[in-house]
Amino acid sequence: MTRVSAAVTPIRRGSGKIGAVIIGRNEGERLRACIESVLGEGLMAVYVDSGSVDGSVAIARSYGLRVIELDPSVPFTAARARNAGADFFYERFPQLPYLHFVDGDCELVAGWVSRARAVLEMDPTIGAVCGRRRERNPETSVFNRLCDLEWDTPVGFAETVGGDALFRTAAFRDGEGFSAELIAGEEPDLCHRVRAAGWRIRRIDCEMTLHDAAMTRFTQWWQRNRRSGYATAEALWRRGKKNPRMWREVISNLFWALPISWPLLPALWLRVCWRGGPLQASFITLGKLPHCQGQIDYWRKRRKLIEYK
Repeated sequence: MTRVSAAVTPIRRGSGKIGAVIIGRNEGERLRACIESVLGEGLMAVYVDSGSVDGSVAIARSYGLRVIELDPSVPFTAARARNAGADFFYERFPQLPYLHFVDGDCELVAGWVSRARAVLEMDPTIGAVCGRRRERNPETSVFNRLCDLEWDTPVGFAETVGGDALFRTAAFRDGEGFSAELIAGEEPDLCHRVRAAGWRIRRIDCEMTLHDAAMTRFTQWWQRNRRSGYATAEALWRRGKKNPRMWREVISNLFWALPISWPLLPALWLRVCWRGGPLQASFITLGKLPHCQGQIDYWRKRRKLIEYK
């Protein structure tokens, strides 16, 4: 992994077994809540900042955290930030068994870390574990509610985790860390390599994090889905040769975005509604358009950070 230039402060010490990597960009008070939840779980923590201009760095330093400020001459990505935090722990605590990644707009739920660590300690074949991420304010907007529904995924062995997860350090190393150049979809990309190295991933029935999407505008929802479409197209290019599901998703987005297919959209809506209800059906159907836009962005190689906040 590539080193980054950084301005640093002393590390906040906690548990000797888990290093928490907090990443953020202009998270403000959300970052404060995140840090307090991490320190409340007794973890060692490092904060990696991607060009914040809202005082996030000062907030992190006020808690005594080690702060890594990424060099702005290299494009910012969440993957790059997480790798920088992992590198810090590799260098200073080479025997550290576990790494916990958490986004700066999330808070760890009390008791989650001990539950997750117990899973790793009981089963040496599991490389990463995650739980239930919930939206803090789902009632604020329909877009926040959609986020909360999106994260209600089945428990058991899984293909991937999200941005918040506890990794066995050995599994993270075997997966060669995140692909720093990815602007989205870096978690399934890493977990594909982790599973290829022989590790398993498990999602447990436990509250893990509270997330603050702060998504109140239609344009934010559109950008978020556009980013997802970009990630889908890139995932197909990277690892889609033997994965029919990826091909189906990309072709589906293209097909339903074509005007010739629009008369058939009610049939798609009814099919999705049968499984997830009218709210999800409406936005999944409409979401084919920004997903297709994101795919086209990728094919045109318009590589830039797609933010929705």
